[in-house]
Amino acid sequence: MNVVNHVFPSPEQFQAFFGSAEDGPFVMVNLLKFRDKAAYEDGSEPELSGREAYNRYGVEVAKLVKALGGQIRYSGAVTGLMIGEIEEMWDAVALAEYPSLAAFQKMALSPEMHAIEHHRKAGLAGQLNIRTKPGPGV
Repeated sequence: MNVVNHVFPSPEQFQAFFGSAEDGPFVMVNLLKFRDKAAYEDGSEPELSGREAYNRYGVEVAKLVKALGGQIRYSGAVTGLMIGEIEEMWDAVALAEYPSLAAFQKMALSPEMHAIEHHRKAGLAGQLNIRTKPGPGV
């Protein structure tokens, strides 16, 4: 399994994700890797860590998720790996529940999201977003 973190989806990933059929609520697993130091495009706030910059985004995005009828189910620091191997461990995990793909897309493309996106970009070295569907799974 090849694992490559990114900050933004490729055009192909974006199209495949939002082009899929609507199938109701889902939970997004966010595996987050922070920069050591925040990297704002304008060079501001060089004293912030990547985690601190991302937390600014996290506080505001939680409000957006709640406003569309979703919720942040869990967020926490990664503290260890029990099974498997990976070159570099993620720093944090967040689980966000969304009522629908349409609601997620509306939020992702909203002016409110655009206004906070710079904190996410400044804080993240990369991430994986994994869409999951409630149900038996295994």
